[in-house]
Amino acid sequence: MVSEYVIVTEGLTRTFGAFQAVKGIDLQVPEGVVYGFLGPNGAGKTTTIRMILDLIHPTAGKVYLFGESFDRSAWQRLAKVGTLVESPSLYPHLTGHENLEVLRRLLDLPKAAIDRVLRLVGLEEAGDKLVRQYSLGMQQRLALALALLNEPTLLILDEPTNGLDPSGIQEIRTLIRDMPKTTGTSVFLSSHLLSEVELMATHVGIIQQGELLYQGELAAMKKRWGPVLRVSVDRPAEAAAALSERGWKIRSNGNGLEVLSVDEAAAGEINRALLQDGFQVRQLHLHQASLEEMFLELTGSAGGAA
Repeated sequence: MVSEYVIVTEGLTRTFGAFQAVKGIDLQVPEGVVYGFLGPNGAGKTTTIRMILDLIHPTAGKVYLFGESFDRSAWQRLAKVGTLVESPSLYPHLTGHENLEVLRRLLDLPKAAIDRVLRLVGLEEAGDKLVRQYSLGMQQRLALALALLNEPTLLILDEPTNGLDPSGIQEIRTLIRDMPKTTGTSVFLSSHLLSEVELMATHVGIIQQGELLYQGELAAMKKRWGPVLRVSVDRPAEAAAALSERGWKIRSNGNGLEVLSVDEAAAGEINRALLQDGFQVRQLHLHQASLEEMFLELTGSAGGAA
């Protein structure tokens, strides 16, 4: 198995009775990236994460971590993995510092490790406060600190910004985005906040009904969709026909139209062509599809991811 990938799955499948939750997916998560794992509700994201960590057994298929086959017989490999999956497991009657101290002793780490992770997640001034007095966002930060305590090579996160206010989301976003550079940690994260994933991730995988629809670099995905020119014009149907005759690929967009696969130079040419044909051009706007728009088009979903 190629070691340039921190996670690889081959034909990963999980069934629950007659229901097939995950259908033979082949993930490839490169080393040194932030990989966003996206899908609608019930798509199979959490089931996949649990199989990667061997919290549940796959019905079929294999998981490789750091280039080697992984199952419970190779549990030592988890020492290189930090995880935050679903609700954090914290001791509410202990302080944040004491929660970290419990794990520090189990892992036999230096005491300085606690101050390092509290600083990383912005809880250095709340370390001596009881966790039962923490807000939900503070609990999420503490759970992330626990996942980072052992300086993992791979960090697996399920909804890492859950419960955070906008300021907290921005701080955690910056921390996660920069982690491959600042700590050398690769990050695999699942989130329903597509706009946040777009700001953090370099690679994405999109799953629907247990099937992997897309996987690759986010930049390549945007290039594949390409920019579109949104045109507000009188008589849009006639304008679309006129541009189609000139060889442009057109689709309708409400009261206007969109010209596919164009650049700034083409926008000028299209504007001139419409004016020459007697159309009144009200507005031209070159638009690059967002991750959310690409996601919705891929999944055919009317809602967001989760």
